[in-house]
Formats: sequence, C-alpha cells, structure tokens
Amino acid sequence: MTSSSVAADMELDRPNLEDYLPPDSLPQEAPRNLHLRDLLDISPVLTEAAGAIVDDSFTRCFKSNSPEPWNWNIYLFPLWCLGVVIRYGILFPLRSLTLAIGWLAFFAAFFPVHFLLKGQDKLRSKIERKLVEMMCSVFVASWTGVIKYHGPRPSTRPHQVTFFFALVFVANHTSMIDFIILEQMTAFAVIMQKHPGWVGFIQKTILESVGCIWFNRNDLRDREVTVRKLRDHVQQPDNNPLLIFPEGTCVNNQYTVMFKKGAFELGCAVCPIAIKYNKIFVDAFWNSKKQSFTMHLIRLMTSWAVVCDVWYLEPQYLREGETAIAFAERVRDMIAARAGLKKVPWDGYLKHNRPSPKHTEEKQRIFAESVLRRLEEK
Repeated sequence: MTSSSVAADMELDRPNLEDYLPPDSLPQEAPRNLHLRDLLDISPVLTEAAGAIVDDSFTRCFKSNSPEPWNWNIYLFPLWCLGVVIRYGILFPLRSLTLAIGWLAFFAAFFPVHFLLKGQDKLRSKIERKLVEMMCSVFVASWTGVIKYHGPRPSTRPHQVTFFFALVFVANHTSMIDFIILEQMTAFAVIMQKHPGWVGFIQKTILESVGCIWFNRNDLRDREVTVRKLRDHVQQPDNNPLLIFPEGTCVNNQYTVMFKKGAFELGCAVCPIAIKYNKIFVDAFWNSKKQSFTMHLIRLMTSWAVVCDVWYLEPQYLREGETAIAFAERVRDMIAARAGLKKVPWDGYLKHNRPSPKHTEEKQRIFAESVLRRLEEK
C-alpha cells in the first residue's frame, strides 16, 4: 500500500471542524507558539471525541460506493441511453423470465419429492440437495453471473466423505447472494438470520431441507440454542457441510470486521473461503438498512453482469495453546489477504446497535468548539 493511499485513508477518518461550526466562529489566523501542554489542557473532552472519530471509521465498512458518472458529454450520453434501454428493456425481461421458469420447474419437482419420498430419507435428501443447487444456478444466471472458483472445490464423493465433513466453511460476507454463489457448487447448510417475507418462506419450506439453521440476533436465548444446534450438526456425518459467515453482517467487500468465535469452537477444521466482487458493472454489497433484498436482486438483474472470484483456501486447525479468538483472527488474515480486504477491529453487530447520528454529531460539535476555544485563547 503506497504512502499516498495511507494518507488518503487517514484523511477520511479526520473530522472536519468547519462542518460543525458557523463560519464566523472560525479563527482567521492560525495561532502561534502552540505547545503540547496546551493540547493536554483539553484532555477531558478527548474521550468524548474518540467516540465520534470511531463512528467515522466504522461507517466506511458499510457504505456503498456510488459509480463514477461517465455520461457527461454529448458523445457518451447516447451510448449510456442505449445501455439503459438494453439493460431494462431486453436483459431484465429475459432474466425475469429465466427466473420464473426456474422457480416453476423447481417447485414442480421439489414438493412431490419432499412429500412423496418421506420413507426414503437418503434419496430424498440427495434429490433435494441437487434441486437447491439447480435453483441457485438459475439465480446466478439471472444476473449473468461470471463466477470464477479457485482451489479445490468441496465434494461429497464417497472417498472424500471423512475429510469433507470434518470441515466447517467460513467466508467473508457482502450480500445474501454470497450464499447463492457458494450453494450452486455445494449444498451447504448455512447459518443465517431469520428474514420476513418471501425470503422467510424459502427459509422455512426449502432451505431447512438441506439442514440450514436460523437465528435471531436480537434474542440472547436464541443464540444459545443456535450454538447447541451447530455442535449437534457437525457431529452427524450425514449432514450437509456447514457454512458460516462469522462477520455476522454484510460488509461492503472493501473491509472485513471481527469474526465471531463460535465457528472456531466446534472442534473441527476450518476451511476459509474468500469472496471478492469486481465492481466494474455493479456493486454487490447489500445494505439491508436502506434496501430490501427484492430491490437488491432487481438492481443486480438490471446490471450488465455480476463478476466475482471465489477462493477455497487450505483447511486450518486450532494450534496448541491457541485461543478461539486468535484462531478466528488467523483465518480472517488469510481471507483478507486473498481477497484484498482491509482489516478493521470493529464488531459488525455495532451496525445494528449503533448510537444515533445526531448524538455523534453533537459530540463532534462539542469537541470542535473546545479545541477552537483553546486556540483562540492563545
């Protein structure tokens, strides 16, 4: 990383005093003879200021980057208009038709298999697994997904069963489509937040057939039940492999937040998966606070393509004397290095339980006034 890029990152984290004060309150000239003891005199407010600075750094992990406009002159604007017509008038209807046909074919096969083969669990599970993989492939096709998989892919062939089910797979998390991209190759049993609407219907009626586990992050009792389900799942060799997104929330694929240690306390080898999206056509980050998953899918389906690389990395094992937290950080280092992500030391759950922006801005304003008051006195 160059010194200029480091300086640019530091500049993003620096609070702008002028944004929080009226113009007439700013000093006209820079003070002279400013000593270290003068800055130490404002130490009572430094703790308050730290909270505001942390907020500036943290929120960058969950911000979508707006695409650079390129239709800025008379020559490019007609081409941009033509692209809009093609994407919305041709590609989107064709992709919607593909998705609709895929769902019809899936339901026509899934429900008869699910209800008529109850006495043949192994056969039913195998067919349902293949149907889920097929439907995920239809989803990827509806975005014109260009997915490159690197490294040895998970397999359930008989001679690999013992090795395969000894693994728990963990990956960085950008959107719910991460699960779809990985699921089209292998029917994982994923750990996922409960969702309402049509996504919740799919969770309850379809994805439970491949052993997926749901939780509610706001319910402490539900977390204890989820941990118990995870331990039970990995002890059953007939279950589908476990996929966990240990960040616990969607991050914008430029940063990686702290990994939860639960996935690293199961007594299993951990296989890291690094996912990196190319934003040349569309930003695949899903900001669930600002956009429903349906609108997120529509945005993907009206883009030219979703371009993504997936790396299956070497399985990792808990070392002697290593704690679960250190193990999680070591795996996070591997994923961040492979996908080119910046590590930040924040807990992703703060995204759902953060102080209000008004409170943060008020603290920033108070800190700015304190600094300027000391400067004016000198």
